[in-house]
Amino acid sequence: MTVPEADTVAEAASAPVADRSYTARRLWVSLCVLAGCGLFLGLTGLFEGGEGTLWANPLTRFLLTVAVILFVSHCLGGLMNRIGQPPVLGEILGGLALGPSALGLLWPEASAQLFPPGVLDNLDKVAQLGLIIFMFLIGCEVRTGRLRNQGPLGATLVGGTALPFVCGAAFALFFAPMLIGEKATTTQYALFVGLALAITAVPVLARILVDLTMDRTPVGSLAMTCAAMGDGLAWLALTVVLTGSEDPGQLLRTGGWVCALGVLTFLGVRPLLVLLVPRLSMRALTIVLVIGAVCYAILTQVMHLHPVIGAFLFGTVVPRNEPVIDRITTQLRSFTLLILLPLFFAGIGLQTSVGVFGSDPAIWGVFALMLVVAQLAKLLGAGGAARLAGLPARESLQLGILMNCRGVTELIVAKIGYEAGLINTACFTMLVLLAVLTTALTGIVMPRLGSPAGGPDGGTDGKPAGTAEPDDRTTEPARTASGEEPAARPVPNASRQSAQR
Repeated sequence: MTVPEADTVAEAASAPVADRSYTARRLWVSLCVLAGCGLFLGLTGLFEGGEGTLWANPLTRFLLTVAVILFVSHCLGGLMNRIGQPPVLGEILGGLALGPSALGLLWPEASAQLFPPGVLDNLDKVAQLGLIIFMFLIGCEVRTGRLRNQGPLGATLVGGTALPFVCGAAFALFFAPMLIGEKATTTQYALFVGLALAITAVPVLARILVDLTMDRTPVGSLAMTCAAMGDGLAWLALTVVLTGSEDPGQLLRTGGWVCALGVLTFLGVRPLLVLLVPRLSMRALTIVLVIGAVCYAILTQVMHLHPVIGAFLFGTVVPRNEPVIDRITTQLRSFTLLILLPLFFAGIGLQTSVGVFGSDPAIWGVFALMLVVAQLAKLLGAGGAARLAGLPARESLQLGILMNCRGVTELIVAKIGYEAGLINTACFTMLVLLAVLTTALTGIVMPRLGSPAGGPDGGTDGKPAGTAEPDDRTTEPARTASGEEPAARPVPNASRQSAQR
């Protein structure tokens, strides 16, 4: 089919698509209004009820809290999507809005009633389960095939991780009296802040690339390659930081257990999964994968590491190119992203208080400097290395901006460091705000730079020479770990843009 014919087909299909979209919007608004009315009545009963009322029941309070979190998070997520931002940004903002920075400041009674200590404990446990499943899905998305055919350019772009890491560690050392945690040594604290500034959020980056139709361009492929490499290095560094106690024996013991787990995973568990996948039903395989992710989380927890490290490791050895794996991860992803992950964002929001900055200009100045250092280090590290390796200036700039997207991964790392006592409340709040602002800036700036030259249409078959191999799973429009389903791959780029118009 030629491009004009594809445009004609797309335009002919646009009318019913528009009707369905309008109907879906009306239904969504109606559901939001009904849910809002129900939550209002529920909150009214909660505040007016006594000890003998229905609202005094702990389960009822917990369910009402979950309903409020999901309502606020997805409403703001839909709003962000309408203005061209990743929906996950709205969900993060929803969590912040329910915390002491917004609801706790404007309506402290509601915050106290909605998030009593018992509810918070249960909420945190459910959120941790969602986080474990999410990191397992991120591990499943890791594609070593992205590293093929990259030549020296892919290795050079490690600068996008190295320079932010060094700059972040130097920044941390300079402001250590203001930001260090109670349980951290200076070395642990500096290494942690360095890796926190070196993070790029793979799931959110994948969603932005799909939205901009850049996921198969040279810049998009390189950005995903560097983000995957950077995240792998970051989790490795985080493991070292968390085991880096003053007792060398403890460090050696933990390191030995981690190495043993890695060998067992790649030499034992991986071949076993390859053997089991074709032989088990979808139901049985789903149970095996979820139990495996949870068991790996338990193992790393026993090793005094964070559970998400184990879940991520298990996800990396799940077999590729298996349709049943695609279907399983899609089902898990939908429930995790829609229900469980917003609860994690709410937990982050409840621990984040912009009020700790107060009116002290010094604190705000430190945060502004952190934002500048984080942005410039990524821009110069990734973009500068790409330019030196021969990438055109415009594509190098785009790459540097894309690598600044920190998103969910930054929140996870910040929470781990805060709970481990490596950073204090002020530093934790700075990292949360940094994740929000850098993700928002990436979504705002990239569309204004336009599509890169040599995009999907720039090669003979939609794949320019010398770029990364396409994702292993392109036979169906699978979702990325960041959220919504992208446009179907077989549609040509020109016709897809016509359909969007």
